[in-house]
Amino acid sequence: MPLDRLIDVLDLHVALLDEQGTSKGSEVVIRQVVRPRKGHGPRYLLEGEGDRAFIRMNSNSYLGLALHPDLIRAEETTAHAMGTGPGAVRFIVGTHRPHVDLERALADLHGREDGMIFSSAYASVVGALVPLIDPGTTVISDELNHNSIINAIRLARPLSKSVYPHLDMAALDRQLAEAAGRAKRAVVVTDGIFSMRGDHAPLNEIMDIARRHDASFLENVVVVVDDSHGVGAFGAGGRGTEEYTGSPPADVLIGTLGKAFAVNGGYVVSRGPVIRYLRETSPLYIYSNPITAAEAGAALAALRILESGEGERLLEHLRSLTRRLESGLIALGYEVIAGEHPIVPLMLRDTRETRRLVAALFDAGILATGLAYPVVPRGDEEIRLQVNADHTPADIDYVLSVLAAARRQSGVR
Repeated sequence: MPLDRLIDVLDLHVALLDEQGTSKGSEVVIRQVVRPRKGHGPRYLLEGEGDRAFIRMNSNSYLGLALHPDLIRAEETTAHAMGTGPGAVRFIVGTHRPHVDLERALADLHGREDGMIFSSAYASVVGALVPLIDPGTTVISDELNHNSIINAIRLARPLSKSVYPHLDMAALDRQLAEAAGRAKRAVVVTDGIFSMRGDHAPLNEIMDIARRHDASFLENVVVVVDDSHGVGAFGAGGRGTEEYTGSPPADVLIGTLGKAFAVNGGYVVSRGPVIRYLRETSPLYIYSNPITAAEAGAALAALRILESGEGERLLEHLRSLTRRLESGLIALGYEVIAGEHPIVPLMLRDTRETRRLVAALFDAGILATGLAYPVVPRGDEEIRLQVNADHTPADIDYVLSVLAAARRQSGVR
């Protein structure tokens, strides 16, 4: 079949995205990674850019472990022992010893009874939330929660849903009170770290509010936290937003292996009966192959590093570089949303200026992600800069020098 009429519709849709400025466009292709040397972190060679090397300031690899010899060795050793792929879903014959060991280690890291790994963080969010939401459930969600949470709620079709203004605890309190008596179960869901801004949820307050309303719901108030950007990058020991805020454990905690732990996959930790229920009811777990045994082996190596003296040093280096970038931007006259998380939003509040600066950074060999209208509301345009532990002070200073020159070219002093 020619698909000619359908293709016309699809082409029109993509053209509209291009016109609105919301299309992703062609993907940057990394063709070679240049190892750190001479006081600089890793550099990346791109298809079509010759030998020009780039710094990545838009990577989620917060601990900078992707080139760590321990992870590479663990992945190679496990692949040699168990092959390149699981060959089946978990409940048939796809479960390997490294999967089980990793789930135990993740549960221990977060002080939970049990854990389970998924193929990705997105799958973890959808795979956990949908089975926990039934027709008698009300869901209450922060307005800046990740797309995975938004889509999970849509798929779950709860009795009702409410969205509270970003970090507005009074609104959360009020919405739980309004839902009491109408729903059997309440699910409060939030990001730990909000990926566009680098700010964090006040989990200690959320847990307190949830517990105060818990008796009003026959099947409890369940707090679900997606801390994919927090785990491994936030808190004194890298255990995420719970550690940073001194919060009691959330009822269900979701994390990723694909950011600070530099591998692939996502995970959920909780009470033992909750994990058993999800293993039996979550289609994204039951019917999807797990990450490879080799990836699980590498993730275990990453956890060992995080919990070691080396992990402490990496986290302190990461915090030091984040402070260096934030203070440097402020000294240049830029606006930032300050915080300890290595996401540093450079608030430009103008679409044209955002696109100009992204282009200037690229021309100088720096990869950065700009968020402009209509992707974000007018007035919230920004460049999301992300610090990694394999950056160096010289890398940060170079980024600042490029932004200083770009500011001078704009005529701002």
